[in-house]
Amino acid sequence: MVKKMEEDEFLDKKDMAIIDYLKQNSRQSTYQISKKIGIPITTVHNRIKKLEKEGIIKQYSLVLDQKKIGNTITVYILVHYNISVWKKEADRYLLGKYLSALPNIVEIKYITGRFDILLKFYVKDMEMLNNIIMKDLRKIPGIGQTETIFVLDDIK
Repeated sequence: MVKKMEEDEFLDKKDMAIIDYLKQNSRQSTYQISKKIGIPITTVHNRIKKLEKEGIIKQYSLVLDQKKIGNTITVYILVHYNISVWKKEADRYLLGKYLSALPNIVEIKYITGRFDILLKFYVKDMEMLNNIIMKDLRKIPGIGQTETIFVLDDIK
């Protein structure tokens, strides 16, 4: 798979292979990736540095096992907000700050359709979810209708 990077540069199969291995486990060493792909370690190192410099690799992150830390319920909340309260770009930034401060939030997406925002949470129980919705989310100015969706099982 070839993707455009800049005007005359493209991601080739080697770049994509490196990215695929880093997506599986970003703590893999360049030596480990080199052995799996079959290219020299210095090539892997240089390509990773190039991908970072070009902004293709933005960050490395940590994935927690939410169940092992007590958050057994995955919840998505669809949110409709009053556009007259949050109509300017600066207002949307402030809304994002309010939403980012919600307990146990892991994702915030502006979306299309009946709702405006999709929120993802991990919670330990229904009481925690109720507190997030009723005491935190509903106190944000302009927040209107919400719809809560529970994840029954992950597909992997």
